[in-house]
Amino acid sequence: MPSDIAVEADGLVKSFKDTKALKGVSFQVPRGTVLGVLGPNGAGKTTAVRILATLLRPDAGRAIVAGHDVVKHPSEVRKRVGLTGQYASVDEELTGRENLVMIGELLNMRPSIAKGRAAELLDWFDLSEAADKMAKNYSGGMRRRLDLAASLTGHPEIVFLDEPTTGLDPAKREDMWDVVRDIVARGTSVLLTTQYLEEADALADDIVVINHGEVIAHDTAERLKRVVGSQTLRVRPAEPDTGDAVRAILADVATDGAQVDQPRNGEFSVPVRGDAALADVVGRLRAASIEVTELSLMLPSLDEVFFTLTGERNRTAPGASDATEEVDA
Repeated sequence: MPSDIAVEADGLVKSFKDTKALKGVSFQVPRGTVLGVLGPNGAGKTTAVRILATLLRPDAGRAIVAGHDVVKHPSEVRKRVGLTGQYASVDEELTGRENLVMIGELLNMRPSIAKGRAAELLDWFDLSEAADKMAKNYSGGMRRRLDLAASLTGHPEIVFLDEPTTGLDPAKREDMWDVVRDIVARGTSVLLTTQYLEEADALADDIVVINHGEVIAHDTAERLKRVVGSQTLRVRPAEPDTGDAVRAILADVATDGAQVDQPRNGEFSVPVRGDAALADVVGRLRAASIEVTELSLMLPSLDEVFFTLTGERNRTAPGASDATEEVDA
């Protein structure tokens, strides 16, 4: 495997009784990047992560992580990776510091080295003040940070984050996003599974979309958004009585057959093809002496991309997981 590739999955197949969880999944994670693995509950995301982390053996296909085959050399892979699952797996009867020291000693660190690494991580994750409190008294966000800190104890080259913001409120989710960005800035490669479309959009350099155990798309967020084939032009006129004129202008540049949406809070929107529509509308508004307070051209959301690719909306409730996909199978 090329040295610039941290993770390679090649034709991974995995079945549980009569259910095929993975049907030939392939993707790569370049070093120093974030690959977002996006898909609904039960798509196969967690199965793929568990194979890459050596917790499951594939029925077919090959996986190379940090230059080592996960089946032939699992111990070498484990030395080089960290894993954070969907739910914090800290020992609640230990303090935050004791949790991290224990992980360090399990990784064969000398006690003094383990204590030093624990202090470093507690400071990095803003847990120093709570370091000597029992983990059972931590908030959900603190537990997630401690769990992620534990996965970084051994200075891993690659970190697998399996829906790391499950159950967190939006503010705590943003905090975790900052941590992920910091990890990558320090040179770590990250494979992130998520059902939060905005999370993949915010963090991932590339995105793999998995549905029913198969990769149905692999590209950057921006290119995936162009799959939908149209952009949305939005205009909010400064004067309400110019609304009819704005509607007429937008109707002229709309994608064939598209209707101008009913105004929401005074804003008109219409699907268009290509960036040229923005310049066209600006010229028409100027010629008609129509002032606007907002004017924007937006790519589709990843939610719309998912609908286009799969034919169904992502109905999974925020924070739901596919942790039960293997059990259910």
